[in-house]
Amino acid sequence: MESVEDKIKISIKKRGRGKLIFAGDYCSSGSSEAVFKALQRLQKSGLLMRVAHGIYYYPKKDMKYGSTPVPPTVEEIACGIAKRDKVRIVPTGIYALNALGLSTQVPANVVFITDGAPRRIVVGKGKGILFKHTSEARNLAYKSQLLMLIVAALREIGEGNATPQQLEIIKSHLANVSQKELNKDIPLMPLWVRKILLSQ
Repeated sequence: MESVEDKIKISIKKRGRGKLIFAGDYCSSGSSEAVFKALQRLQKSGLLMRVAHGIYYYPKKDMKYGSTPVPPTVEEIACGIAKRDKVRIVPTGIYALNALGLSTQVPANVVFITDGAPRRIVVGKGKGILFKHTSEARNLAYKSQLLMLIVAALREIGEGNATPQQLEIIKSHLANVSQKELNKDIPLMPLWVRKILLSQ
């Protein structure tokens, strides 16, 4: 008879590397305590990385550096949580700037707005992901994830504050957005953001 740990290990390997593993995924494999202990043992064995309380990661490996496990990005963690909770999220602030190459600053705490419950996930010493609830559905309705990120970055920069260099970077990103996507998402944007994007 397979142990709870064996069942979870087989399931994780079938799912493949680069996947977030939530304790709640295996509630049918045993009691909550047994599942938590099994995941802790799989972490100690090196199969999993612990991301946060009740959240683990089956890491990809970087073959360039002797199969070194590659930790998940903040975005992978946030998107995994959003998918599990069936909610939408939008990155904001410095993280949006950094993701687009508009700033080299890396925030310790990454903020996403969401139509789900507000919460903070601790993902390391002094680091976390903050989900802020919003009732403004238009901020979450973008068809293009890239356009959504560009709008979030421009909001962070502020009206009239974008430098020529930043506008050039934004222009290069817009080349990856189809006209169809732009036409659908333009009405969702603040007027001053529309003017910037349509002039690029």
